[in-house]
Amino acid sequence: MSQSLARALQILVSLGEGDRSLDQLATELDVHKTTVLRLLRTMEVEHFVRRDDAHRYRLGSRLFSLADAAREQHVVRAVAAPHLRQLNQRTGQTVHLAAYENGQVIYIDKLDSVQSVRMYSQIGVPAALHCTAVGKILLAAQPKRQREALLTTIEYRQFTPNTITEPDALRDELDLVRSQGWAHDRAEHESFINCIGAPIKERSGRVVGAVSVSVPDVLLNYEQVLELLPDLLTTTAAIGADYN
Repeated sequence: MSQSLARALQILVSLGEGDRSLDQLATELDVHKTTVLRLLRTMEVEHFVRRDDAHRYRLGSRLFSLADAAREQHVVRAVAAPHLRQLNQRTGQTVHLAAYENGQVIYIDKLDSVQSVRMYSQIGVPAALHCTAVGKILLAAQPKRQREALLTTIEYRQFTPNTITEPDALRDELDLVRSQGWAHDRAEHESFINCIGAPIKERSGRVVGAVSVSVPDVLLNYEQVLELLPDLLTTTAAIGADYN
């Protein structure tokens, strides 16, 4: 582990036990105060720590949002697990569960296809917002102001000839996603993969996650993948019901 990262994590653990002065943190880490101050300044800018008027350091507000996201992702993953297994067994295809976190869509669970073909997606890795089904679902679910801000900051990397590469085109796509209640990735992220995704909604209608089914075109073509949509929608509805 990076020495700086290890020290930053040790600072967070120490502050979790109570506020600390710069001198106290330097003593606990057994390093010079300038080293600790350099870390604290970076962490303060990112709101992981805050300094009060007495120049004592405490945990920052960023940790509250991360804790909330971690808690919600854990709940969604636990509730969704049996439904994802059933969907995976019924379709025989790769199933993903994703959640939105601080401007990113993260894969939080994955069940591989029963076929020999494997996808490169990994749990804990972000999904591209502009060209994956789960990315479109969770981006479409964000409040308009936040969604518009994200549309201007996305790196519109072109993965395949089908990838959306402009904000206006993605905006139109997201309007369609919200109206129809599901999204597709028609060989947009990987040229040989078709994917469909749907939102998980709690009782209030808030979207708490997204589920997708991804299939290589050597197994099913796009039209055949669309035939799995009713099963996918049934699954996300069942997860939403249990989540409540």
